[in-house]
Amino acid sequence: MKLSQTSLSLRARLYLFSVAILTLFVVNVATHLWGSFARSESLVAYRDAAIAAQLVNDLQQGLETARQQTLVLATLRETTDEPLGDAEGETATAELDSLRQRLGKLGALGGESTEDYYRRLFDSASQLLDEWQYFYNNYNSPGSQSAVESPIQYNDTRQKLEELDQRQEALAIERSRTIDGTITLTDQITVIGFVTTIAVTMLLVILLIRSTNSSLLRLKTGVQRFGSGDLSYRIDENRDAGEIQDLARTFNDMSGKLTTAIEEVNSAKADADAANAAKSMFLANVSHELRTPLNAIIGYSEMLQDELGDPGEVNRAQVQHDLGTIIVSGRQLLGLINEILDLSKIETGKMQINLESFQPADHILQVCDALSPLLSQHKNTLELNLAGAEGHTMHSDPGKLQQIVTNLFSNACKFTDNGTIVVAAVISHDQLTLTVTDDGIGMTLEQQGRVFDTFVQAEATTGTKYGGTGLGLSIVKDFCTMLGGEISLASTPDAGSCFTVTLPTIGPALNPEAA
Repeated sequence: MKLSQTSLSLRARLYLFSVAILTLFVVNVATHLWGSFARSESLVAYRDAAIAAQLVNDLQQGLETARQQTLVLATLRETTDEPLGDAEGETATAELDSLRQRLGKLGALGGESTEDYYRRLFDSASQLLDEWQYFYNNYNSPGSQSAVESPIQYNDTRQKLEELDQRQEALAIERSRTIDGTITLTDQITVIGFVTTIAVTMLLVILLIRSTNSSLLRLKTGVQRFGSGDLSYRIDENRDAGEIQDLARTFNDMSGKLTTAIEEVNSAKADADAANAAKSMFLANVSHELRTPLNAIIGYSEMLQDELGDPGEVNRAQVQHDLGTIIVSGRQLLGLINEILDLSKIETGKMQINLESFQPADHILQVCDALSPLLSQHKNTLELNLAGAEGHTMHSDPGKLQQIVTNLFSNACKFTDNGTIVVAAVISHDQLTLTVTDDGIGMTLEQQGRVFDTFVQAEATTGTKYGGTGLGLSIVKDFCTMLGGEISLASTPDAGSCFTVTLPTIGPALNPEAA
């Protein structure tokens, strides 16, 4: 039964138990019908035996009466000359015909077991009745001879009749015993079948209840465990089959989907918390980045105001230095504001692409020359390798390409001390490949995974130590995507980083899908 619990569905179990109960019911009905048929056969046998006994008795009496009548007539014939009347002759003939009919009915009640006995009786009785019929037919004929007075044929017929009667009685007794035994057997089978049906039905019901309760208990346990917070619990669906297995599988699928949904919610919450933290850090960094150049501009402006207000001679070199500092701080402030505005335009979808034909090598060179003062801040050197892009023209947005180079170049300068920054560009197969390589502090794989996220820097302390808002690389990635290209990063801690930008030489506006 353990096999049926693990391999049969609930519906199959119900069908199986129903078939078993129905089979027992059919067996009981068949046994009852068998017993009823045996009782019917017994009644038929008793009836036939009673009719046969009555016929034998009637034949015996009839033969006895007919013999007495023939003997009386034979005596009268010898002692008187009175003839036999027609009415008396017809009456005697009718009695003999009646005996023949009874003899035929007796033969119809017999079977193969009494056929030989009946055949001998029939022959002997027919001969006797023929003799008596001959006697009656020739009673009034003078000189006719008859052996009716001889008891030999009559005694022989009586003997054959008694033998047949005994045989029929013995067969009736034997048949009665057989039928009675059959009736007893069928009654016993019926009682046993009835009791067995009740026992088996109760057993099947108990097994069905136990197996079903076991399956439902597993489902209940799963629901309770899951409801108590054990989201990893799964119901063993291989222990059941059919509907219960489908229900367990559905529960497990639901549990898995709910677990995934909860994990997604937790992940989304963590991402939201991280985004909020990043925005908070961004605001702090922006505040710092804004205050630094503004303080420089205000401070040097006040110094110039004081110096110009003195009656003495103006130190032109000092004034020129202070004005240069103000210009650099203003440009730094303008760059920061531009980055924030660019990010806002990108997020709102209002950033436009202005396509025109230009030579990328010239623009890259201009950016590097303009940003060369950043090299001296950390005592870095610049290597340019633009031979692979010189003389080539591309149709794209030169302003965004300059911004990409600016952000990557300034980022390399910021994180490299006493090192070398290499800027290389190659155009091949209608594609510009721009690389900016440094031998600065580098990044771990974890840091590389979030360095292009908005408001996020490699480390939380990066903005404090090196400055920046965490927008530069995010804007670079967005600009690359807008121009139909991409950016990749290869970096090793304490060994430097290499940013690779690939852009098509024909801008995305010529591609309807990109546009």
